[in-house]
Amino acid sequence: MAILHFPPVDTASPEGLLAIGGDLEVESLKLAYENGIFPWPTEDYPLLWFAPPRRAILEFKDLKIPRRMRRELKAKDFRFAVDRNFPAVIRACAAGRTRKTHGTWINPMMIRAYIRFHEAGYAHSFECYRGDRLVGGLYGVGLGKMFAGESMFFHETGASKAALLHAVDHLRERGAKWMDIQMMTPLLRSLGAKEVSRRAFMERLAVALRAADIF
Repeated sequence: MAILHFPPVDTASPEGLLAIGGDLEVESLKLAYENGIFPWPTEDYPLLWFAPPRRAILEFKDLKIPRRMRRELKAKDFRFAVDRNFPAVIRACAAGRTRKTHGTWINPMMIRAYIRFHEAGYAHSFECYRGDRLVGGLYGVGLGKMFAGESMFFHETGASKAALLHAVDHLRERGAKWMDIQMMTPLLRSLGAKEVSRRAFMERLAVALRAADIF
């Protein structure tokens, strides 16, 4: 049975834990992301849902690409695609044991759920190829003009960075102004990401959800 109600996000614990239990059906995931909430399965616990008091975002106007990264990626011969092989991307992210490097949160239950979410039109992948070989990518959730990045992977140096920058270009060209990255990482901080309060995040989210869908 799908979740039909979440507590208000401002009732979350100081660590951001908002709810325990429920399911990962399409309707439940959609309701969660529409309300600034994301699941984070943990071994030996029921399903956990989070709405952190501080949220990491990347505003595209603040994007900074270090000179060294520009040179590195310019020398690569990558090709890019969107939603060509979502299942391969999420499985590669799972094999990388991330969020962001915290264990095996992308478990088989999550993989199945997000493939269904993708088939319903809400989860998307940005992919980086060397010839026909998938060498990097990221996946996340798109609603309105909001995209929430979930995880990245690479099999070749620079491939996940290239996929991320491709995602930014794709989203920006379609009217998005920022990306939810949930938790800060050194890479994203170096690109200009910042943390905002939960209230500021929810205000941005409300505006983005009222806009035409990116995808």
